[in-house]
Amino acid sequence: MSSGHGGTAPLQIDEKEFEHDPHALYDVLRSEAPVREIIAPGGTKVWLVTRFDDAKSVLTDNRLSKNIEAGQKVIQRHTDGETGMVFASELAAHMMNADPPDHTRLRKQVNKVFTQRAVEKLGPRIEKITTELLDAMEGRDEVDLMAALAYPLPMAVICELLGVPADDQERFKGWVPTQLSGGDPESMAQATTALLGYLHELIESKRSEPSDDVLTGLVRSSDDGKLNTQELVSMAFLLLVAGNETTVNLIGNGMYALLRHPEQLSALRADRSLMAGAVDELLRYESPVNTSSLRFTTEPIEVGGVVIPEGELVVVALTSANRDESQFPDASSLDIHRQAGPGLSFGHGIHYCVGAQLARLEAQIAFDQLIDRFPHMRPAADPADLRWQPGTALRGLRSLPVSLGAERG
Repeated sequence: MSSGHGGTAPLQIDEKEFEHDPHALYDVLRSEAPVREIIAPGGTKVWLVTRFDDAKSVLTDNRLSKNIEAGQKVIQRHTDGETGMVFASELAAHMMNADPPDHTRLRKQVNKVFTQRAVEKLGPRIEKITTELLDAMEGRDEVDLMAALAYPLPMAVICELLGVPADDQERFKGWVPTQLSGGDPESMAQATTALLGYLHELIESKRSEPSDDVLTGLVRSSDDGKLNTQELVSMAFLLLVAGNETTVNLIGNGMYALLRHPEQLSALRADRSLMAGAVDELLRYESPVNTSSLRFTTEPIEVGGVVIPEGELVVVALTSANRDESQFPDASSLDIHRQAGPGLSFGHGIHYCVGAQLARLEAQIAFDQLIDRFPHMRPAADPADLRWQPGTALRGLRSLPVSLGAERG
């Protein structure tokens, strides 16, 4: 067993190399230093956990807190600069940044309105929206699949579920990337101001004109005293903005992986009963979420033989845990016949992603229609030329140029 801060300097992450290929670094860390203090892009010092078993342990350890008020002080102490603080202070009073009993109370309000029935009812609408988006791609030789499908489909679906007017979807395009990429403080402050203003307007519209949607249900919980105003706004942000990006990346990463593994794509096209398992494998192979959200130690804890002191930030590398050979043999290979589940892409424990079922449904419908409609689709850019979203939290392509092929399905 070793003790944290034992003389080894934190590892400085090279943002450009990490953005292009985090797997190279994760392979080394899992082998040589599975629990390692690093300096993440943006200047925050965190303990990074990279192995599957350690990751599951951390995600369920109640000695690690997500309380935002106490956590803010820990973040400030471990961060060089102001990056991310606007985001944390203005839009973070939601269940992902709370411990029980507050987490239990907040999650209960979402679970009451974000039900399996509500998700299943969206199936026909997801089918229709996907068809319309693919119709718009017809007749074109090349498209950016992120802009044409991966982004607009989840946004349209979550807007319908929450009751956001379709005309407002365009307003998010400038706010979401800025908020989630951890950009410069000035840009983040501007995006936060605009987003907060819109969310307050939207919430008031649900009070004056309630309807049968998730956001109206949350507004009722607020009016009944079960959510305060800041919690209501933060929960709306979490569901409408942050959760949406996960599905965007699942569709983009998943289709890119299939296009780069034509034998897997052919197997899926030939046998659609493989679809649910294929989505799980695509989630594992290139997770749409790179790292878990921050936790901090409330006392010294041992993880993977390393004692992390009290008051330290800890992050789970979900992408790395999903490539752990001890859990997933031949983990760097894509195999849609694999029966090992989706790994940790949606988290684990009480903070497991509330939108996981919806994300899977959207991905299954998108892949099913896409491979039918454009059977000759192939990548239209060299892998080295593709650019990934900046930062360490998410893993997704900025664009995915594809050739649709001369023949159509």
